[in-house]
Amino acid sequence: MDAVSERLKVIYGDVTLGIQGDGFHYIFSYQYGGPESIVIDGMEWLYRTPKPTFWRATTDNDRGSGFSFHSGMWLGADMFIQCVAVKVYVDGERIKEPIAPENNKYTGNETAERIRIVFVYETNTVPATRVETAYEVLGSGDLEVSVHYHGNKELPQLPVFGMRLIMPTLTAGYKYEGINGETYPDRMAGGAPGIYEIQGLPVTRYLVPQDCNVHMKTKWLEVYRDTVKDNTLKAVGMHGLRFSCGDKEFAFSCLPYTAEELENATHHEELPVPRRTVVSILGAVRGVGGINSWGADVEPAYHIDAGEDIRYSFRISSLK
Repeated sequence: MDAVSERLKVIYGDVTLGIQGDGFHYIFSYQYGGPESIVIDGMEWLYRTPKPTFWRATTDNDRGSGFSFHSGMWLGADMFIQCVAVKVYVDGERIKEPIAPENNKYTGNETAERIRIVFVYETNTVPATRVETAYEVLGSGDLEVSVHYHGNKELPQLPVFGMRLIMPTLTAGYKYEGINGETYPDRMAGGAPGIYEIQGLPVTRYLVPQDCNVHMKTKWLEVYRDTVKDNTLKAVGMHGLRFSCGDKEFAFSCLPYTAEELENATHHEELPVPRRTVVSILGAVRGVGGINSWGADVEPAYHIDAGEDIRYSFRISSLK
């Protein structure tokens, strides 16, 4: 049950919106275009502001079929997307963007039952397109996240589409309900549905580092950490975040590297020392192919048409 009766304290900063409740404090940045801090029970869960993600590290079949060459502009969009608008709703009513000097009218004692903040992003593709990501904060501290990619038929096929969240430290492991093993839209036949637990953050030892450890048809994902960036905090204990699907199941990967870090390495020893956790909650995933010695294109049924809209949602909640 959502604790909607619990009121949220709302802090209207010059360039940020702070939301505080029982055991949690979130900061949303207008400057960086998304949440810049998610603190639950004293533990910070963000290393960087979550952003839409469009790229997966090039696979053997991508290289053989030339997919990365034809769709390479999505790598730039993945790295350099721009937030162009912010919309803030308090208890269902949109308010004027509360940046300076508009925020001077607030007393510092404002509360609400629900806060919804929408970030509108524009890609640097040619032509450009937009993505809207909405975060709704409930009185319980849960975050409802809704993502909408606006299709443009002039753009090349997408490798993936979703949201990428980078945590400050490595996780102890993760647990999920979905299909076991590494699965993609065209590689699910051998997977069995169930609840599975993974220790650490394994990276599949392909000869050349590439996209890996995607899990399709996921109902929920739980990620556990017992380390923080602050060395003065000792024995913080195990904490967790849960990502639950909305009206449809999502795909995810949980790795110690971003797609760009994997892309930059030609051998595993060239990868950087693992320091953080990269969680990608995906609404669309391209197949991996491999039909004809890793050279033929992926079957059309497993393409992601950039001209079609993509919508999905998920909930973030703490595990206490």
